[in-house]
Amino acid sequence: MEEKKKKVLLIKLSSLGDVIFNVPLANALKDAGYEVTWLVSEKGIQIVENNPCVDKTILVPMREWKKRGPSLKSFKEYLAILKQLRAEKFDIAIDSQMMLKSLYWMLFCGAKRRIISKEGRELSLLGGNEWIDNISYQPDSPIVMNYLRYANHLGIDVKPEDIKVTLPPRTQEQIIKIDELLSSIDKTKPTVAIAPATTWGNKHWNKDNWREVVNYLIPKCNIVFTGGPADNELIEYISEGNGINLAGKTDILELAEVFSRCSLVLAPDSGSAHLAWASRNPKVIAIFTCTPKDVLGPLGSKDKYASLGSCYLKCQPCFKRKCPLKMNKDACTFTPRVHEVIEKIDEFMGF
Repeated sequence: MEEKKKKVLLIKLSSLGDVIFNVPLANALKDAGYEVTWLVSEKGIQIVENNPCVDKTILVPMREWKKRGPSLKSFKEYLAILKQLRAEKFDIAIDSQMMLKSLYWMLFCGAKRRIISKEGRELSLLGGNEWIDNISYQPDSPIVMNYLRYANHLGIDVKPEDIKVTLPPRTQEQIIKIDELLSSIDKTKPTVAIAPATTWGNKHWNKDNWREVVNYLIPKCNIVFTGGPADNELIEYISEGNGINLAGKTDILELAEVFSRCSLVLAPDSGSAHLAWASRNPKVIAIFTCTPKDVLGPLGSKDKYASLGSCYLKCQPCFKRKCPLKMNKDACTFTPRVHEVIEKIDEFMGF
C-alpha cells in the first residue's frame, strides 16, 4: 500500500522576487515526497499557479482587500480561506514571509508543525511552534540557499548546483502574443532585454548610465525594453526612441517568455532580474546600488550570471528604502560604473 504523502503549507504571499526565491524550496519539498500547497497573494500568483513545484495554490486577495478597505465581505473571504486551509489537515506549515500578514494564517492553519525563522518580524514568531535560525540576508549567503534551510530542517539537503527553478508553462495565446510583439526584431542579431525600473527609487541605476549602455548596444543587437506603464518616461529617456518598448504590454508569464528568447537581460535588483534568472535561458547582469549583491544576486555559474555594484561606498549595502546620507545623497545609484557594465556585456556576449 502506497504511503500517504505528508502535506506541507508554504506561506509566501509576496513580493514577486521573494516568491521566485522560494520556488527552489517548493521544488525541494515536492521532490522529497511532500504534497505542497502554496498560500500566495496577487503579486506572486502567476509564478505559483500551475507551477510543477506546487500541488495546490490558494490565493489571498490582499490587493483587493486593501483596495476595498475593512468590510464584512473581506472578513467572510478571510474565514472561507481559513476554513479551506484547516480542511487540508496539513502536517507542516512553513512561514517564509515572517511578517504580521502571515501570522494569522500560520497561527490558525491547523498544521501540527509550524516552522518559522527566529528572525520573524511583527510578532510573526507567535505563529510558530518550531523555530530555526535566521535565514534571510545572511552576509555572503545567497537568499535562495537561505530559504532552503527550511528544507534542511526537514532533513532535505540541496546543494547550490542541484537547485531546481521552475515556472508555469506559457499558453499558446501567450506565445503568439510575444511572437507578434517581437516580430520586428532582426533575427541575425542577438536580443538584449533591459528592464531598468524597480519599486525602490534608490535601487535604480542612474538614467544617464543606462543611456550610455543603450548607445553602446544599439549597433550590436536588438534591444527590448520592459517594465510597467509607469516606466515609460524612464525608458523613453534612456532609449531615445531606439529598440522595442514593451512597458505595460506584458503580464508576468509573458515577460518570462520575452526573457526566455533573449541572450542577455540587464536589470537592477528587481522582480524582473529574478524572473529573468528563473527563466533559465538568458544570461543576466544584475545591477546593485543599496542592496547586497552577494545575497540577492542571481545564483549560478559566473559565466552566465553577474551581480555588479554595492561595494563602492562605506554605507553600501545599506538595504534602506531612503538614502540615509545627508551629503552626496543617493551616491550609490551611480554605481557600478558604466565601463564595468560594458566590460561584463562584452564578456558575456563576445562583442
